[in-house]
Amino acid sequence: MKKSAIIAAVAGLCAATSAFADGHGASGDAAAGERVFNQCVACHVVANDAGETLAGRNGRTGPNLYGVAGRPAASVEDFRYSPSITAAGEAGVVWTEEAFVAYVQDPTAFLKEATGDNRARSAMAFRARGEEDAKNVYAYLASLAAQ
Repeated sequence: MKKSAIIAAVAGLCAATSAFADGHGASGDAAAGERVFNQCVACHVVANDAGETLAGRNGRTGPNLYGVAGRPAASVEDFRYSPSITAAGEAGVVWTEEAFVAYVQDPTAFLKEATGDNRARSAMAFRARGEEDAKNVYAYLASLAAQ
């Protein structure tokens, strides 16, 4: 499949499912996701628009994950993203549950597929232990957006 066809397919899939990304499409267990998120706090924080920290310890290595459910990839203002995740955002990747789960299980493989670039690399070293943990973290993060 050509690079442009892959990008169009990923963008179309993400756009088609983004309507459910506001938390209603989260199939995981938010309470379990809160426990799993403890592995993410070294790099990530969840701070709302008022600046209140809802989760994490002000990690600055990764972007603020507040409102990540349904947000386009690489879209947090003033965060310096890697070229590969920026390319994914430009290709139309939106953090639906499906995209988020795939990314946190194997960030580099996800970016290679989403961008069509076999040289794409993720700056995120962490990997979720499995699909259930990834879905649970997504559900937890989606639940925080309502606060």
